[in-house]
Amino acid sequence: MENTLAQPQSRLAFFPVSFFSVIMGLSGLTIAWEKAQHVFNVDLGINVWLVTFTASVFGLLLLLYLGKVVRHPQSVTQELSHPVKLSFFPTISISLLLLATALQGLNVSFVLPVWAAGALLHLVFTLYVVNKWMHHAHFQIQHINPAWFIPAVGNVVVPITGVTLGYVDVSWFFFSVGMFFWLILMTLVFNRMIFHQAIDAFLLPSLFILIAPPAVGFIAYMRLENELDAFARVLYFFGLFLTMLLFSQFGRFAKLTFGLPWWAYSFPLSAITIASFVMYEKSHVVAYQWIASGLLVLLTVLVTLLVVLTLRAVFRNDVCKPGH
Repeated sequence: MENTLAQPQSRLAFFPVSFFSVIMGLSGLTIAWEKAQHVFNVDLGINVWLVTFTASVFGLLLLLYLGKVVRHPQSVTQELSHPVKLSFFPTISISLLLLATALQGLNVSFVLPVWAAGALLHLVFTLYVVNKWMHHAHFQIQHINPAWFIPAVGNVVVPITGVTLGYVDVSWFFFSVGMFFWLILMTLVFNRMIFHQAIDAFLLPSLFILIAPPAVGFIAYMRLENELDAFARVLYFFGLFLTMLLFSQFGRFAKLTFGLPWWAYSFPLSAITIASFVMYEKSHVVAYQWIASGLLVLLTVLVTLLVVLTLRAVFRNDVCKPGH
C-alpha cells in the first residue's frame, strides 16, 4: 500500500516544466486556424472549442506544477538551476500570452488580465534567466541549445496582443529585448553546432525552435509597424529559409524516438504558418496563401499526432520519471 501511494508523489516530483510547451503548440494551432478563417472569410465554428481545450489543458498542467511546487520544492529548485530545464520556465508565461491572443476573438474581457499576467511573468523569467547566464558557475558550451531561445521568443510574443490593447511602448520594449537576444543566441547556438559536439538526439527536435524568433518577430513587427518593409521581409524570408533547412533534414528527425521535446516541432511550425498568412494579407501574392494552407494542414496533422503520442506516453508512464 505504501508503494502504491508513493508512486503518484514520485511522478509529480519529476513532472517537467517543459510540459508547458504542449500549451504553446496547442495555442499556436488555435491561432493559426483563427487566422486561416479570417483570411478565407469563413467561420468553421471551431475557435471556441480549440480555445476551451487549450485553456483546460493549461489549467490542468498549472495545477499539477503548483502541486509540485508545494510538495516537491527541491525538484523545482533543481530545475531552476539546470542549464537546459531553466529555459523552459518561460513556456508558462508564453502560454499565457498566446492564450490572450487566442481569446481576442472570443472574450475580450479576459484578454487584458491574461496578457498582463503573461507579460509581467515573462519579464520576471527573462530577468532571472539572463542573471543566471551572466553569473553562472557550471554552464558549459554543450549546454547551449535552441531551447535557450525560449526566453527571447516570449518577449517577441508580447506585441502581438499588446499593440491591439494600446500598449505600444511596452510592446516595443519587449520586441527590442527579444530581437536583441535572438541575434546573440543565434550566434552562440550555431557556434556550438559547428565547432563543438552535436546536440543530443533527445533534444534534436529543439532545432525547430530556430524558426520561431524570425517568424514570431515578423508577426509582431507587422503589428507594430503594419507595413511590409525591408526589415519585415528579411524576418519572414529568413524564417521561411530555416523552415526549408529543417524540412530538408526530415530523415534525421524521422529516426527519433518520441519524447516531450517533439512538441518543439509544433509552435515554430504554427508561427511560420501564421506569418505566411500575414504575408499573403499584406502582399496579396497567392503563393503565400498556398504556403500557409499547406503548412496549416501539416501543423494540424502534427499536433493531432503529438496529442495522441503524449497521451499514450502518459498512460504508459513513459514521462514524469527519473532521468526523463
